[in-house]
Amino acid sequence: MAMAFALTRSSAMKTSLCMLLCILVASELVGVPRCAAALGINYGQVGNNLPSPAQVVSLLASLRIGKVRIYDVNPQVLAAFAGTGIELIVTVPNDLVRPMAASPGEALQWVSSSVRPYFPATRVTGIAVGNEVLTDDDEALKAGLVPAMRNLHAALAQLGMDGYVHVSTASSLAVLATSYPPSQGAFTAEVAPLMAQFLRFLAETNAPFWINAYPYFAYKGDPTRVSLDYALSNPYHVGAIDPYTRLQYTSMLYAQVDAVAYATSQLGYNNIPVYVSETGWPSKGDTDEVGATVENARAYNRNLLLRQAAGEGTPLRPRQRLEVYLFALFNENMKPGPTSERNYGLYQPDGRTMVYNVGLVQQSTSAASLSLAASPATRTDAKKNFAGLYFLSSLAILQCPNASSTLRKSFWHKQNGLTIVDQKPLQDQRGDAPFQVGKRKIKGSSCCQEEKLEEATLGCGRHYLGDGTEL
Repeated sequence: MAMAFALTRSSAMKTSLCMLLCILVASELVGVPRCAAALGINYGQVGNNLPSPAQVVSLLASLRIGKVRIYDVNPQVLAAFAGTGIELIVTVPNDLVRPMAASPGEALQWVSSSVRPYFPATRVTGIAVGNEVLTDDDEALKAGLVPAMRNLHAALAQLGMDGYVHVSTASSLAVLATSYPPSQGAFTAEVAPLMAQFLRFLAETNAPFWINAYPYFAYKGDPTRVSLDYALSNPYHVGAIDPYTRLQYTSMLYAQVDAVAYATSQLGYNNIPVYVSETGWPSKGDTDEVGATVENARAYNRNLLLRQAAGEGTPLRPRQRLEVYLFALFNENMKPGPTSERNYGLYQPDGRTMVYNVGLVQQSTSAASLSLAASPATRTDAKKNFAGLYFLSSLAILQCPNASSTLRKSFWHKQNGLTIVDQKPLQDQRGDAPFQVGKRKIKGSSCCQEEKLEEATLGCGRHYLGDGTEL
C-alpha cells in the first residue's frame, strides 16, 4: 500500500469506535479486559543469543500472551509449550511445500513426526504452509501450495486432528493489485487464478486468510503523502473515509485488512475471516529507513494493544474481533537485510530487557498483564504512559445509536492509579438524546476554547491531568 486514501475531518466517527469509547469510559478503565491472552505474537529464532525455549515460555506465560506463531516445528520449542494452554501456529518451510504437494505420504509423515507427538499437550491450532508463497518468484512453489495444503489437511483428518488444527498460509500484501480505498481491494491478475483455488480450500475447511500487513512500509515508501498518525493507528487522528462505503478508518492496518476482505469478496468468498499473521514497526533502521524509531514502534504497538484489549473489529466487520500476531517477540541479530529487519522485537535477546514499554507487564499471578497506565513519577513519564489513552478524549464527534453528532468537552481525572477521561455533552446537532459518559468534571481542565472544540479534540492534541496541567 503505497499511499493512503483521502483524509477528512468527518463529523461522524464509526460505530465501532463509539462502542470502544462507551466500554472504556463507562467502566472507567478499571474493568478493561487487559487481555494480552487474546494477543498473538511471532516468536522468531534467527539469532545466536536468544533465550532457551523454556525461558521464552516462562516470559510469555508471565505476560499472559495466549497465541504464538513460530516459523518451524522445532522439537524443543514444541515440547516447551506443552501444558501451557498457549495456542501455537507452526510452519511448513517453503522448501517442503513441493514435496508435500507431490506426495500425500510426505504430508502424513511430516504431521506424524513433527506435530502429532506433541499434540494435544502442546496446543497446536494452525499450520502455516510456507510464508508469502503466493508472491514468490518460484512458479513451481506457488503451483504446489494448494495441493500441499490439501494433503496436509487430509493427513490431519486421518490422524483425527482436523477439527483442532486448521491449515492456511501467510501472504504478503503484494497479493493485492489495489488496496486503497479498501472497498476497491483486488488481487493481482497474476495471483487471482491461484487465489481462487486457495480461497475455495479455506472456505471448505473453515480456515482463515492470514495476511502479513505492515503500515510501516507504506509510510517508509512515501512519507510525504502517507500520514504518520494514520500509519501508526493513532486514535486521536481523524483518519480516512472510504468514498464508496463511507466507512471511516483511523488505522491503516484495519484498512489493509478490509482491502483483503473486499478482494476475497470479489472472487465470491464473502465470509472468510482475515487475520493478521504479522504486523509490527521497527525501532531502528538504516539512514534511508524513514520512521524506524523507538518512539514510532512504541506508538504503533501500543495503539494495537489498546485496540486488541477492546476487542475491536475492522470497520467492515465490526462485530468480528480482529486476530493479530505482533512481529516480533525478540530482536533477532542474524536476520539478513537492512538494519530494521533485526529490530522489530519488543524485547532484547536477553529476554528481560524491553526495547520499549508498550504496557505489557510481567506478572507472577493471574493478574492482568496489559497495564494501560502506571502511576507516573514525572510529567514526562505521564506523557508517555497516557499517550495511548488520548483516543478517549479525541473522539469528540461520534456516531452512536442515540446521539450521532454530539460535541463533547473532555476532562482528565485520576482514579485508582489511572488517568480517566470525562466527557460532557456540549451540543447535539441532531437533537437526539445526548450520549452520557463519564462521572465528573475537573474544573480548569477543558480542552482548548469551546468555539475551537472540534479542531482541539480532533487535532490539537491538548490533554490535561486531573490538576489541570497540560500533557
